[in-house]
Amino acid sequence: MMAATGRLRLGVVGLGRLGKRHAENLAYRVPGAALVAACSPVEEERAWAREALPEPRLYDDYADLLADRDVDAVWLVTPSSLHAQQIIDALRAGKHVFCEKPLSLDLAECERVLAEAARYPHLQATIGFMRRFDPSYKDAFDKIQSGVIGRPFLVRSQTTDQNDTDGFFVRFAATSGGIFLDCTVHDIDVARWLLGRPRAKRVFAAGAVALHEGLREFGDVDNGVAICEFEDGKLAMFYASRTQAHGNDTHSEVIGTGGALAIGRNPRANRVEIYDATGVRNECTATFFDRFEDAFLYEARAFVDAVGGVGAGARVQAGATLADALEATRIGMALRQSLQSGEAVVL
Repeated sequence: MMAATGRLRLGVVGLGRLGKRHAENLAYRVPGAALVAACSPVEEERAWAREALPEPRLYDDYADLLADRDVDAVWLVTPSSLHAQQIIDALRAGKHVFCEKPLSLDLAECERVLAEAARYPHLQATIGFMRRFDPSYKDAFDKIQSGVIGRPFLVRSQTTDQNDTDGFFVRFAATSGGIFLDCTVHDIDVARWLLGRPRAKRVFAAGAVALHEGLREFGDVDNGVAICEFEDGKLAMFYASRTQAHGNDTHSEVIGTGGALAIGRNPRANRVEIYDATGVRNECTATFFDRFEDAFLYEARAFVDAVGGVGAGARVQAGATLADALEATRIGMALRQSLQSGEAVVL
């Protein structure tokens, strides 16, 4: 299902902070893509689309966009609580679907999406774990696959954000799923991807409220640590933080029987080093947008290629599958349960 021009006709749904980034990529930076529609219930966001995008058809209702026969695929950048049903609705409407993480914050809903998607094997359904498309993470994955570090058995990974004194995430704590489902879910997916997709068997988590007291009423923390044991003897260690002074610091390490790999250990904004009275330093990536700008772009290109370009005949999966997303949610929920109970959780 492609336009006569050979381009995949996309409709983006949700035009918040991240939705705007995705929309601009799809409109101007993804060969083979045509952004033909955009949907938001917020008039200010639709006004932005009128000015910033190449004349898309604008909708304030998702059902109306799905009824548009000139839309081949939908790109969902909407609140987490809406993802599961919106994916199902898109598949039933005959649309390929890309959805930002998470698949859902409810395991039963995840299972329901997988069961529904099985009825539409000809449609691409991808969840937005963009680190798989980051050039450095992809290079590490390829090196691991070629045996550079022997058999990988341990991943240490972290997602830490620069402290936001405005408390953006505190206002959304009631619906975010907590720090492990909101932040560490990326590290969970990366760990499983780099270790060969093992299944988790036991987790333990602990946390602290270092700065943002408002999180306590939601049973959440602004700093959390976790250990995950997998069935085949592999391990993962996670750290998540909302309170870093220096910027967004996302990095991972993979340890194998014959060596180790570190990905992004120094969160440098560029290759400039500053020598002054404080010592030698470099500036850091301020936000995850800065750190993963390329990854967001390459993930969009891979999705378009998988639907109607390079990999269409072979049904190549573009990025994380629905099953991968379900497993990340399953582990993230167990970590939240462990944090709140103080006990290890067996999966």
